[in-house]
Amino acid sequence: MTDLPHILNWRRMDARLTTSGQPTEDQLADIQNLGVTRIVNLGPHHNKGALVDEAGTVAALGMTYIYIPVEFDDPTDQNYRDFKSAIEDAPDAKTHVHCIYNARVSAFFYRYAKEGSGLSQSDAFKNMESIWRPGDDWASFIGHTEAIGQPNLYAGDDY
Repeated sequence: MTDLPHILNWRRMDARLTTSGQPTEDQLADIQNLGVTRIVNLGPHHNKGALVDEAGTVAALGMTYIYIPVEFDDPTDQNYRDFKSAIEDAPDAKTHVHCIYNARVSAFFYRYAKEGSGLSQSDAFKNMESIWRPGDDWASFIGHTEAIGQPNLYAGDDY
């Protein structure tokens, strides 16, 4: 399967799962052309850069749209359970998961790998760290107690 590096923070988790920051409408068509049949969006619609009608665009492309709005300053265990269900409910479907920057998504996949999903925990950590190092509420969310109270750091910051 081809990758789409022109999409913000595009990453491949495995042959079935890909992730990114917010794709444009044209980029959603590129994703669909890879054989993806499901789009999971963790980025709230009110975030800067979100598409006006992503659900409509995805439906017009013949894909399923799953919306799990995760507030950046308050990721919840219910958000995680919804994410896990979205990934596991269609285990053979090619699925693309995105948010605005791929920070939320990379943290969710790291937690998912840590909990024994079958994804490599080391690879999921490297993927997340190539985008950011979670602090604040996200450190608790992914189980990195040593980073609680620390700021979030993004790739390009000196870490």
